[in-house]
Amino acid sequence: MEKEVVLKLENVSKSFTIRDSSKDPISFHIRNLIDPGKKRVIRAVKNVSLEIYKGEFIGIVGANGSGKSTLLHLMSGVYLPDKGGKVIRNGSYIRLSLGLGFNGELTMRENIYLNASIMGLTFKQIGRNFHKMVEFAELEDFIDTKIKYFSRGMKSRLAFAIAIHAEAEIFLMDEFFGGVGDEKFREKSDKVFKDAFISGRTIIHVSHNMGTIKEYADRVFLMHKGECIATGTPD
Repeated sequence: MEKEVVLKLENVSKSFTIRDSSKDPISFHIRNLIDPGKKRVIRAVKNVSLEIYKGEFIGIVGANGSGKSTLLHLMSGVYLPDKGGKVIRNGSYIRLSLGLGFNGELTMRENIYLNASIMGLTFKQIGRNFHKMVEFAELEDFIDTKIKYFSRGMKSRLAFAIAIHAEAEIFLMDEFFGGVGDEKFREKSDKVFKDAFISGRTIIHVSHNMGTIKEYADRVFLMHKGECIATGTPD
């Protein structure tokens, strides 16, 4: 049986044009007045072509600055590829990052409705799952507290609790899983992730945590200086 391709990249590159800076802001501005055209082009991703199949768990790894997150942004449509490159998606998708999209001036209740709706849930679905999310995150005493008063761990637990109820076929995750909460919460999250969340979904996960990649990934893409230099199993 032929595998169904849900995400395909064809000769995808991404370049950014930046101006040279200086530690001295005065000399920087003077130099720009004299030579305003002085710029540098950085190629963050270079000619990446790949196919991802339905139901796969893909790990994207590499050193800092290797192009991992830029590649994920291209996959999700946050960035458009340079001329000549194509990103073809076949299915609904969302991008997840711990704490992504939380508004500090809104309460936890308001942030749940905001973020869950962005992830594709209707207000009716959110209402039905609201207390499940709160209980899973173990934040029952903070429903009407503004998020700006939450610790990083509280935000991480809430983000995970919302995400496991999200409706999508393709999940693009940037350092999303692992290190969420204390040991007890991590064990609970790990069980839900294994038993329910992964099933039937396509997951693309950028991570420095090789333990997570080895445990879950079907295939791994290794990025180096903007290029995908190797693909294979995590072993």
